Amino acid sequence: MAARRALAVVWLAAMVLAMAMAAAQPQVPAGSTVQVVSVVPGKKNAKSTCKNNDRKHPDCQAECPDRCRTKCLVLCPTCKTFCLCDFYPGVSCGDPRFTGGDGNNFYFHGKKDQDFCILSDADLHINAHFIGNRNNDTAREFTWIQALGVLFGAHHRLSLGATRSARWNPAVDHLDIAFDDDRVALPLADGARWSPASVPGLSITRTARANGVVVELKGVFRIVAAAVPITAEESRVHSYGVTADDCLAHLDLGFKFPALSDNVHGVLGQTYRSDYVNKLNVAAKMPVMGGAPNFVSSGLFATDCAVARFGRAGTDGIAMVTDAN
Repeated sequence: MAARRALAVVWLAAMVLAMAMAAAQPQVPAGSTVQVVSVVPGKKNAKSTCKNNDRKHPDCQAECPDRCRTKCLVLCPTCKTFCLCDFYPGVSCGDPRFTGGDGNNFYFHGKKDQDFCILSDADLHINAHFIGNRNNDTAREFTWIQALGVLFGAHHRLSLGATRSARWNPAVDHLDIAFDDDRVALPLADGARWSPASVPGLSITRTARANGVVVELKGVFRIVAAAVPITAEESRVHSYGVTADDCLAHLDLGFKFPALSDNVHGVLGQTYRSDYVNKLNVAAKMPVMGGAPNFVSSGLFATDCAVARFGRAGTDGIAMVTDAN
């Protein structure tokens, strides 16, 4: 069960690359630390220096691999590097592709302009708002996660989203964050931190000057988020159909849940249950989780999806939705 509680990362990355990486997801060795390095579009090979505090080895400089689209993770003090989508189980790529708590990959397409329950437990509920774009040439609608709505405790609400932009400017912060309906204003500085007096265990810390944060509620969740665009090259390769008036800004997301109950549910949440049985064809190129009506919510902070557990300790009897469309 402890392994099923391991760190789960939700990423958005190129489909073919992500499929290739799914077979080997490295673990963090004891005593190591992870640095998150932002990769500026058009300026790859971002670098970071690992300081070796025990002085058994000299300091080293790590260089992000060319294939890293937006984030590079550097494992210190060894200076090993990984793209964000290489790292841990629990992932969502492009037309959202998740890696569940059981380590298996699946797609959940959702629907444009709707909200879906990603995780629901007795004291934690997370919805995701999906944006999308329809390519009329292929008659396919692509979707991405644009925002999260997080509910915890008796009444606290946290929203985290990527603002719509016509053109992407990496120097401009595209993150919109609010806590209990008040906007959170973080200085544009790497490491800038905010914590509310009402919930001292909650903190929001920038991982870059703009467009990257870590949101943590001690003992409950840790969310690594980055606002990213769909680039012209990605649109050309995958036929996303990006237009001049919308770069389809969305979120790359990573989650850690240290204290989920075994009654947890939701698109991603159900895969952390000890009784979860994956009935999808994991050998398929695109295993798709069906049952979208079971996860749809009426709003970003609504807890009315069919599998909701929030505020309902001891709920059971709702079958897990694992069948493919």
